[in-house]
Amino acid sequence: MKTINGIPIWGDPIDPSALQQIETCARSAQSAALMADHHKGYAVPIGGVLAYYDAISPSGVGFDIACGNKAVLLDIPAAELRKEISSIMDAIWKHLSFGMGRKNNIRVDHDLFDDPTWKLPAVRSLKQLAQEQLGTIGSGNHYVDLFEDEQGRAWVGVHFGSRGLGHKTATFFLEAGGAQDGMDVEPLVLSTRSHLGADYLACMQLAGRYAYAGRDWVCAEVSRLLGATILEEVHNHHNFAWQEEHNGMEVWVVRKGATPAFPGQRGFVGGSMGDISVILEGVDSEESKTALYSTVHGAGRVMSRTAARGKINRKTGDVISPGSVSREMMMTWVTGQGVELRGAGTDESPHCYKRLPDVLRQHSNTIRIIHTLRPMGVAMAGENEFDPYKD
Repeated sequence: MKTINGIPIWGDPIDPSALQQIETCARSAQSAALMADHHKGYAVPIGGVLAYYDAISPSGVGFDIACGNKAVLLDIPAAELRKEISSIMDAIWKHLSFGMGRKNNIRVDHDLFDDPTWKLPAVRSLKQLAQEQLGTIGSGNHYVDLFEDEQGRAWVGVHFGSRGLGHKTATFFLEAGGAQDGMDVEPLVLSTRSHLGADYLACMQLAGRYAYAGRDWVCAEVSRLLGATILEEVHNHHNFAWQEEHNGMEVWVVRKGATPAFPGQRGFVGGSMGDISVILEGVDSEESKTALYSTVHGAGRVMSRTAARGKINRKTGDVISPGSVSREMMMTWVTGQGVELRGAGTDESPHCYKRLPDVLRQHSNTIRIIHTLRPMGVAMAGENEFDPYKD
């Protein structure tokens, strides 16, 4: 960990653009921190953690409100899944909805749709969209994976958020609050005592319930397809805000691409499609307090999507200029790791990410690794998918 202008920062090397962003954010926050998987985001860097007194930042939570991870342990040995991994991944790919703006082919009912928050102006018109999209995975870096742990046990892991509901809700409040447009701008901060701030908190919580419900449903569906029973689960947001006490003060802690990691609190952190993922838990230390009891949410990008895949005409799919990563390069990597891949674009290749063990090592004083998960099967949206709902 390094401290720069009073901000604790993890990671080596430090991304100068993310550093500049967190320094800008810190001017309006009580405290700030930057996790080791950091990289540039909209107004607030991915991996940024900000604490506010009686205030909330929609910019900090971001467009994919309540994006997060869930992992479930199954009662099936991983070796059994490996025997049929190709047909299993075909079934997952066929049954679940991956890609931009997709509706779920299965109607998913949930009591969250009875929440009175739907009457608020920001979400009043979004209920039908949310009902249609509940349980869809989306595109970008969102996935459904099958893993084997160090004991030979099978896990299902998923990563996605609140889909169109979260994106449109965030857009509403950013516009209503007068947020500046652009990457290197001051983040929008709203008083929680204002009507707009209070409405935002209510809608954020609703999107949180929605994201949890979607991840719960997908994990349950995959388990059902496998004829398995879920033995335990680990579930966490990483684009959200929580009211917490730090240094004797009640604050709203905004984590954008950062996982809560209080002592004993477990989290599922995913790597790239050709790397390990982990189940971890927070530990108590002075460094943990400095991090506002937060840790990474993934490995962190080292290459932009455009640099990886090149420039593509979104209407025709034609390549305008080639990228640095070919499909052959990506497939060589993942097959070398024994991974059965469905979908995925080259902008999600392992070449685009840091190695998760290196990132986790930067936080070794704040977390403990409980289980190491090695991917057997990975399903993501197909090549050339653009998803405005990704985090």
